[in-house]
Amino acid sequence: MVTGEAKATHPHPVSALCDEGARLYASALSVGKIARSEVGLAPCLLDFALLHPDPDDADWLRPVPPFAALTQRLHPIEREIQDRRRLSVELTEAFEPFMAISAQAPPTTHAITVLEGMDRINASIELALTECTSEVLTIQPGGGRSEDALNIAIERGNILTQRGVGMRTLYQHTVRHSHGTLNYAERMAEGKVEIRTLEELIERLMIFDNTVAFIPATDDRKVALELRHPGIVEYLTSVFEQFWRRAVPLQEQVPYDPTLEGISGVRHSIAKLLVEGHVDEAIARRLGMNVRTCRAHIAKLSAALGSNSRAQLGYLIARSGILEEEEEEEN
Repeated sequence: MVTGEAKATHPHPVSALCDEGARLYASALSVGKIARSEVGLAPCLLDFALLHPDPDDADWLRPVPPFAALTQRLHPIEREIQDRRRLSVELTEAFEPFMAISAQAPPTTHAITVLEGMDRINASIELALTECTSEVLTIQPGGGRSEDALNIAIERGNILTQRGVGMRTLYQHTVRHSHGTLNYAERMAEGKVEIRTLEELIERLMIFDNTVAFIPATDDRKVALELRHPGIVEYLTSVFEQFWRRAVPLQEQVPYDPTLEGISGVRHSIAKLLVEGHVDEAIARRLGMNVRTCRAHIAKLSAALGSNSRAQLGYLIARSGILEEEEEEEN
């Protein structure tokens, strides 16, 4: 008698008989029968119906011919194959009218594609880099970039410059104090690479050959949008060009002309954002600096205007007229 414990030790399909089962089945086929007591170590022979009781003697088992056993197992598989073939024919017939319409229609591309996860974002950017033949436009807000990010930028930049592809990149003024970014600019100087800086920038932007653009869709930049609609890409390109015309080449000095109160251009911007009600963290983010540097500038601004409190500082900024001077210069 075959026990449940013995069955549990033989978890294998009929297409991969255990060594003991294969040996006993071959023996049964050679002799024409096998003692029931011998199959205790190979219960799979009974589970797979490769043996059946001897009608004349209960102590013996007779082997099922291999052809019969094979036919029994192939039948449901062949029936399933036929069902699958029938389904494939039905699907083909159902979609055939639409395929004809699609073949006559002009080719289309996805205007907006949502990219989730850094792996997929980077893969899409790498593809755009491979396809790029003319120019890459990028906006990189914030301060100095990490060493890893700069290494990736150098690698990508080398690939593009070797193919004669031009690059124009916008950073914020704060990168002028980043040794990593300055080193990157020096290494890229031999190629068709231009770098300019501005005090404030929009979020990150990448444009390849004026045909595809990438922008972040979430604050953590783990979701991005791949944009291929000609109108959208053209609009983003025009935004880049407006920033580019106002930006200062990295090799030139930023024209910070102190006011009569001795307030530099960056503190001028901080003063404007303070009056608009922005907190320190928001000001630092918009100007591409860390919060500690931002607060140091606020402290110096307070000292220049003789302020003793945050509330008084806003009042003194408004009374000083420094923001009105900026508006007059713009007009």
